[in-house]
Amino acid sequence: MASAPPNHREHSGTYTFSSRPRAVEPRSKYKEAPDEQTHSNYGNIMYDRRIIRGNTYAQQIIPTADPAEIQRQQEIRRKAIAIKRAQEQCRAKTPEALQGRQHIDVQTDLYLEELSNVIVATDIECQTDAFLDRPASPLFIPAKSGEDVATQIEEGELFDFDREVQPVVEVLVGKTIEQSLLEVMEEEELASLLAQQRAFHELRNIHLAEVQRLQEKERRHSEEKERRIAQQREMLQKERETAEKIAARAYTKQYLADLLPAAFSSLRTHGFFNDPVETDIETDFLPWLMDEVNRTLERRFAARELLDNIIHDVAQKRLEQFKEPET
Repeated sequence: MASAPPNHREHSGTYTFSSRPRAVEPRSKYKEAPDEQTHSNYGNIMYDRRIIRGNTYAQQIIPTADPAEIQRQQEIRRKAIAIKRAQEQCRAKTPEALQGRQHIDVQTDLYLEELSNVIVATDIECQTDAFLDRPASPLFIPAKSGEDVATQIEEGELFDFDREVQPVVEVLVGKTIEQSLLEVMEEEELASLLAQQRAFHELRNIHLAEVQRLQEKERRHSEEKERRIAQQREMLQKERETAEKIAARAYTKQYLADLLPAAFSSLRTHGFFNDPVETDIETDFLPWLMDEVNRTLERRFAARELLDNIIHDVAQKRLEQFKEPET
């Protein structure tokens, strides 16, 4: 017996294990090829595809489709249904049976097989042996059953080419003309779209050129305005500076009218303005004169001292002569 998903029960505090019995899968007596081996279904619910994993509370977000795309898909579906109906109507059918005959179902397979609603079932029992090398599977040929019958079909009874091919040709020609018209209409629509796109680009380029021209004009006006304002400000600044200079000059003249004579007189009084002749006499001539006078006086003093010494010596000698007795 194989195991099914376990059921855990507790009876009076004890743990028991139970599983529902099920039939064992039939086993072949031959070794199965690796690609023919069947994997048994285990009882782990993690491998059950019916178990939903993850959050089950999340809502399914249905993506919003484009209405134009939905309309295009519906149009394609309607065209496919119309084409299918036309093919069913134009499909070649079996012609009606001739007078005195009738259509019956016959088997056209290579091997005849008797059809029956009763399914033949047999029970066979055997003991499985050890796995053996599996021989090559023989070609299945169903047993022949029933009786062989034959029928005679005359020429032209089942298929008339001229009559049966007419719907097919009409469908092909109509489909070709329809496809050609669709392609021509698509080409005309593409040409119209390209013409509109070119016109739009030309108009857009004209607008862009006009916008650029207006922007350049506005920029020039702004620059000219700023330049004029700067010139006016500079002129006003120069006028203000000139007026300030004139006022300062007039005030200075008025203030210095009485200040200059007083300053010159004060400086002259304090000796800052000297006479060059007087200064030359005081600095050069008078010192030289004093030196010369001193030298002259020193020479005179030396001469007088020498004369005094000579006179003194002469007087001493005369005195000594007078004091000596006469012989």
